[in-house]
This record gives sequence, structure tokens and C-alpha cells, in this order.
Amino acid sequence: MNGGNPYGNSFGGYGSQTIGSATGKPVANGAAGALIKDTTTAEFMTDVIQESSTQPVLVDFWAPWCGPCKQLGPMIERAVNEAGGRVKLVKMNIDDHPEVAGQMGIQSIPAVVAFVNGQPADGFMGAVPESQIKQFIEKVAGPAKQNPQEEQLDAILEQGETLLAEKDAAGAANYFAAAMQADPGNIRAVAGMAQCMVLAGQPERAADMLGELGDEERKNPKVAAVLKAIEQHQEAAKLGDPQALEHELSLNPDHHEARIKLAKIDNVRGDRTSASEHLLYIMKRDREFGDDAARKQLLEFFEAWGPTDPATIAARRKMSAILFS
Repeated sequence: MNGGNPYGNSFGGYGSQTIGSATGKPVANGAAGALIKDTTTAEFMTDVIQESSTQPVLVDFWAPWCGPCKQLGPMIERAVNEAGGRVKLVKMNIDDHPEVAGQMGIQSIPAVVAFVNGQPADGFMGAVPESQIKQFIEKVAGPAKQNPQEEQLDAILEQGETLLAEKDAAGAANYFAAAMQADPGNIRAVAGMAQCMVLAGQPERAADMLGELGDEERKNPKVAAVLKAIEQHQEAAKLGDPQALEHELSLNPDHHEARIKLAKIDNVRGDRTSASEHLLYIMKRDREFGDDAARKQLLEFFEAWGPTDPATIAARRKMSAILFS
């Protein structure tokens, strides 16, 4: 795509054919349909200039002898049909109708120019990949709108995630359950429900639920965060009595091993501020303790909490101040 003059001599691309460099007689194109049609010089004003006031119109300048044109044609037609009316495609055989291409300074084909409100707005040249064609359509026509069902599902998930951030596990679970009923395979809903279970002190149920997921689904960031939280709960259950650890720290504040254990327990109890403060204390007192164990543990907390959690943001800021002071 070209940010300057998209339809003049500066077209850039690959897999294009210089006009006039090949031989052979034109053959019929055959493109047809409500969203796709052939045009002529006489019909260009109606098919492109006027029609582009309703939605963007892509003009595909091509010729029957052009090999790259034959590669591009099926791809761009498929992409336009998949766009569902957000754009139209008009195909112009420059062998039969060379005037418009000549007026626009097009010297190589295939060349595609997007018209918006009667004016050429952007373009590309060559048999580019289908993914790039779709990106081009999204650029000139905007992203596809969600259907009402998708919008409703997104709203339900957002409400569940809001309540989850407020530590309302029961309330959030109602929304995630509704989302799973509407779309059982929705990974965002599954991860949210598992997170509710962890928050409610039921990490075993969450582990069982996520255990049914495939390897690729388990790599999803939201799922990975819950899996990390489950792992932390399982570890914390083996660390001992938190009151005994607090007593040890009252006698010796620099008992760093006990402080790391208490940080892990505070984390699974939901007190993220206390958990991070314990680790930051160790970093201030002895950065080298346990091969930088406090910093490493804090990074694991960040992974489980997520980058936008207020506790992550606050602790990361304090950690940076310690590391670079």
C-alpha cells in the first residue's frame, strides 16, 4: 500500500506485469454478482464514482494475458465476498478499456485502487497475499461490525471480568456461566469461571476444569494466568501456619525465608499488596538472598495477577525504584 499517490507511477508491489509487455488476445473475465462486476469506460462514472458514495469501491485493473492478475482475481473476489457488503469490487479489463488506467497513470497490473466518495483513496499493486488484501479492505472500509449475539456475549464477559476484579467471585460466576451457556467453547468465559473458583478457594475445581483444555488453549494468556494462580495455591498449602510465620518475623524481620513463605500465603489469601510488600522488603535488605528469590517470586505474582492489575502496577513501580536506585 502506498501512503502517497496510490494510483500514480509510484505503485509498489511484487508479482506485477508491465502493461504492454505481453501478447495474446483478451478473453472474457466472467466476474459477476451483486458485490462484484465488470465495468467499462462509459460505465465507470456510475459503477465507481457514484457507487463509492455509498461504500468503498475497489477497482481491479487487469488484463487476460497478465499472470499475476489471474492469481489476484480469485483472492480479491473471495475477500470482497467475505467482507459482506462493506466494499464492492469493479473489474476493468485495460485491453478493452485502457482510457481510465491511462488517465490514472497506472503502468503495471494488477493494480487495485480504492475509491471513497468519488475519489481514489488508497491502492496496491501486484498479486499480494490474501491476508494483505483483507488488511487493505479493513483499512479502507473499517473493521467488520460484530453481530448482536457477539456484542451481547462481549458485554456479559466484560461484566463478569469487572466483578472478578472487584473480588466478587459469586457475582462474576453468574455472568461467566451465562457466557458458557451461550458459547460453551469460549476460552475467555472458561478462564473467567476458573478464576472465580480460585478466588472462592476452590483451586482443585479450577484445575479439573482447565485440565480438559487442549495444549493450545492452555497457552491462552488468561488460562495461563489461572494455571499459575492454581500452582501458587497448591504451593501455599504446604508452607505452614501463617501465624507462626508472622511470629517468626516479629522476632527477626530479616528472616527472609519465612517472609517469602508468608508472601506466598498472603497472595493466595487475596492480599496482593501485603504479598508484594514482603518481597520488596527483602529486595531492599538483601538483593542476593536465595539467588534473587524475592524478585523472581514477585515476577511470578505479576504473571498471575496480569499486567493491568493495580497491585502489579504499584509493585512494579516500587520494584523499578529499588532496582535502579
